[in-house]
Amino acid sequence: MSRVERAEAREERAARQAEADIQQAETVKVKKKKKNKGCGCLALLILVLAVLVGAGGYYTLGLMPVDPGSEEKVVVEIPNGSGASAIVEILDDAGLVKNKFCAKVNGRIGGYNSLKANTYIFSPSMSFKEIMTIINEGTFEYISKESVEVKDGARLQQVAEAISEQLPYTADEILEKWSDKEYLNQLIDKYWFLTDEILDKDVMYPLEGYLYADTYFVTSDNSDIEGFTEMCLDRMDEVLTERKDAIQASGFSVHELLTLTSIVTKEATAEDQAGVAGVFMNRLDQGMSLGSDVTVCYIFQEDRVDLKVSQLESTNPYNTRKFAGLPPGPICQVVSDAIDATLNYEKHDYLFFIADEEGIVRYSTDQAGHESNIDEHGLVKDEDSEG
Repeated sequence: MSRVERAEAREERAARQAEADIQQAETVKVKKKKKNKGCGCLALLILVLAVLVGAGGYYTLGLMPVDPGSEEKVVVEIPNGSGASAIVEILDDAGLVKNKFCAKVNGRIGGYNSLKANTYIFSPSMSFKEIMTIINEGTFEYISKESVEVKDGARLQQVAEAISEQLPYTADEILEKWSDKEYLNQLIDKYWFLTDEILDKDVMYPLEGYLYADTYFVTSDNSDIEGFTEMCLDRMDEVLTERKDAIQASGFSVHELLTLTSIVTKEATAEDQAGVAGVFMNRLDQGMSLGSDVTVCYIFQEDRVDLKVSQLESTNPYNTRKFAGLPPGPICQVVSDAIDATLNYEKHDYLFFIADEEGIVRYSTDQAGHESNIDEHGLVKDEDSEG
């Protein structure tokens, strides 16, 4: 082979080697691309799985008990027609929901299709799913079986009688506890709105007017006199604390406010309470007696409209027919609407009022107008039935 031929052969081998190197490089490049693509897909998959696991954990935690170690009993009323969404709101307001969003989701997908209205007793140590299952099944164990209604306008004596029907105490035992000075001083130390005013010698029942009128459910935590009493006072605490600034601005002490509110409660229906409160405010401002028969009824622990003249002449300090100013204390239990009506009384010039036989309140600015209203609407004056 000549020198030229050998040179050509070397060039041909070099060209083939170069081509082979290029093909090998391309193959490696393609493999790297496939490998990188595979790594990207795997990373995305891991991310998705991490998000799902995280969301699942968040959801599960959101349905856990608010306070696993709590022994508190929480009474919850589920009204007729309440759906899962409405129940979530009720439970959240009661402090039984750890995460409202998770609860809403579970309420929608949890299959709670037989929710039963009732009054239940739950605890913050229960999970949301546990509570919803109980409501869905109406589990008897968690349904409140005993309740006591402290009626709006009820005297303390009547409240004691109502409580005695559910608790293992007589009305007299309850009233005795409510008159115990050592116990009353303990309550004064605990509640900001109770003061030594309730211990005044002329006050017939120290806690009269302070047990907020509502329906209370009896549980193992409040089945004694002290527990039930404090449940009522806790409720009053909530109501009065919300109005603390307004009470201070009124110029009344809490005791005075509840005293006037109780008279307004006994004298007028809800729609007329602000107007009647305005009459009493005008009379107080002018140094007049309130002239309220319901305070006389309280002296005799009666609810009547046909008071005798001899009763109206009573020298008991609760007799606002005879004595100017407020009586020594409240005469019944009250609700927030009546408190608001008294705090926000109607401003007018009336000094007298009567309610006719249809319950319509007739106002007047003087005695002559008052007498005219009595004559015109067929109301009779008080007569002494004993002659």
